[in-house]
Amino acid sequence: MMRLSKKLTGLCLSLIMVSMLLVSFPFTANKANAFTTANADTAMSAFVSTFYDSSAKYFYTNSDHAIHAEHAHGPNAGLYTDFWWEAQLWETVMDAYQRTGSATYRTMIDDIYTGFNLKYTNMTDNQFNDDLGWWALACLRAYEITGTVEYLNRGSFLFDTVYASWSTTNYGGGIWWRRDATNPASSTNAQKNMATNAPMIMAAIKLKNAYSNSAYLTKAQQIYTWTKSTLVNGSKVNDHIEGTGTGLVKDWDFTYNYGTFLGAALALYQDTSTASYLTDANSAANYVIDKMTSATSLLYEGENDAPGFKMIFARNLNQLRVQASQSQYLSFLQSNATQAWNHRRTTDNIIGNDWLKPTGTTYVQSLAAAAGVSILQFVPADAYTGNIAGNGVYEAENARRTLVSSLGMVNESTNTGYNGRGYVAGWNTNATSIDFYVNQNSASTKTVTFRYSAAAGNASRYVKVNGVFVANNLSFTGTANWTTWNTVTVSVPLNAGSNTIQLGFDSSKSNSNYLNVDRLSGL
Repeated sequence: MMRLSKKLTGLCLSLIMVSMLLVSFPFTANKANAFTTANADTAMSAFVSTFYDSSAKYFYTNSDHAIHAEHAHGPNAGLYTDFWWEAQLWETVMDAYQRTGSATYRTMIDDIYTGFNLKYTNMTDNQFNDDLGWWALACLRAYEITGTVEYLNRGSFLFDTVYASWSTTNYGGGIWWRRDATNPASSTNAQKNMATNAPMIMAAIKLKNAYSNSAYLTKAQQIYTWTKSTLVNGSKVNDHIEGTGTGLVKDWDFTYNYGTFLGAALALYQDTSTASYLTDANSAANYVIDKMTSATSLLYEGENDAPGFKMIFARNLNQLRVQASQSQYLSFLQSNATQAWNHRRTTDNIIGNDWLKPTGTTYVQSLAAAAGVSILQFVPADAYTGNIAGNGVYEAENARRTLVSSLGMVNESTNTGYNGRGYVAGWNTNATSIDFYVNQNSASTKTVTFRYSAAAGNASRYVKVNGVFVANNLSFTGTANWTTWNTVTVSVPLNAGSNTIQLGFDSSKSNSNYLNVDRLSGL
């Protein structure tokens, strides 16, 4: 799947919270609609109408059907989606079919498979095992839905192709990310990651059930044991291991890592009834819900591949809810579905990459749109009418930020006493900001609190609400050290619907002392 490690320039930079030039503009209040089955129908119809080329039996990369340098990967120079995106969009169609039983979506399941094979005549030309793994998993799901043996055969073939890259030569086990990069001393792509290994656990259990062959369970447990011992630390699910010798674990936080790991644990729990697997699945789920949300909504993780991460997490979380009777996740999933629907672009009902703010007027990538559509398909509608204000707590490390790490504003967790996963640090650069997207059910004026540390001395920043200054030079009194945290409050006027609270640095107003920001609360 994930090109994240491969494309460290671009996606990874934004995902490590390094880059995103944001333009502040006033948001008008959006009318909240109930999340109903009719909404799910509308969203899926709009998605297919906008992105699906029925003649090619393939999805376009972008809503404007143009090629953009931002993600020019895939057939026809990037006009159509690339390898792993098409697997995810295929699963979106399966989500819709399983909800509706529609003959249209049933036909599309077969057509998309045909269209993909016309574009990729030899799937194994792709050296990325995670890409093949996502297609293996999707094929096996298609087999379970349709009973078409071709899907089982292809899923089995792809699983065997990927599993052949299992090796104990480095890091004691695990499947290599690329089949042509298995020597850490000679290749920067030589790594073993969650994106490759966890989906293969799920695929192995599907094959075990399809063939009644316990050898697949043995392989699933083998991969799981290595994955958990190598890439999981307590409740934290890490991205990959690389380097020579015993290797270096990269602890990047992405929701899809947690989603694939909890999906793997769930598959083994269902097959074996071993309670520890369910414990692992719940641990991964709760880490994301507790630490990778803004006011209980799944966070924005970046562009290109990144919007698909929360789709994978949400889909597997819903499977955990249904298949292991974990009903505690229903309200979380429903509120996120409502957020996605409420922030769609009303002109065409397309959902963008950030569920906390309205979808803009520019083109939308198909993977981003599919994430919002999918959660509306697999989560039962609750008919709730209103905005999702959430718990009123917005962790700074999960907010949108400007500029690149070399100029300031990086995520950090070095100094103790913070909430969530860390805080925004190294911040003293002109024209930078932290943007908190806040949704309210009624217009009001509220007193909000910023939690911070300022060991370099008194600092100051401006505060804007929906593009309007409410504090030109808010003072953050210096703290004794970076592990001492203080708070400052400010009154903010909020609209019903979507709002942006921006904490920013303007050299004409702010002093240059560093400021670490932990969270915004009180909403």
